[in-house]
Amino acid sequence: MIRLFSLIAALLVSGWSLPAAAEVTMSFHSFNGSVLFGRYPHTFVVLKGTMQGSGAAVDENYGFTAKKVSTAILSGPVEHDIMVEDQKYIKKTNRHFSVTLTDAQVERVRATMRAWRDQPGKYYDLDTRNCIHFVGAMAKIAGLKVDYPKKMLRRPKKWLNHIAALNPDLGAKRIR
Repeated sequence: MIRLFSLIAALLVSGWSLPAAAEVTMSFHSFNGSVLFGRYPHTFVVLKGTMQGSGAAVDENYGFTAKKVSTAILSGPVEHDIMVEDQKYIKKTNRHFSVTLTDAQVERVRATMRAWRDQPGKYYDLDTRNCIHFVGAMAKIAGLKVDYPKKMLRRPKKWLNHIAALNPDLGAKRIR
């Protein structure tokens, strides 16, 4: 027994280590946006890591949006889409906080994304089903407390700061 302990200790001291446990992290991002420069305020999630069961790499991101941005958004539901962001764009956004997901939660996130994406007809509504509601659905899968104050429904950064405050265990700092 002492020899086994000595062997393990020697391997660890020499720099050999056990493989890290697989995990997928979901990060919550906001973009400040500007009507003048063509991108409205937006929120989305980024999933990165490795599935524990299969070892499959995960590098995905999803945001819910109107298929076409026009004044029709102000009048009620419009056609919708799931937006996947380029890495260069993600680097310019605000990362508010991250959570670790189980494989089952990753699959639920994916299924929820597909359900929103595949809804027939006009499913995007600025007041009841926008990017904030979509990201809120993802946060609920991760076990976070979520609500949707009316005054924040068009302010993704402020809303994510609010969600961080509702979930103090995240240890997230307020983004200004």
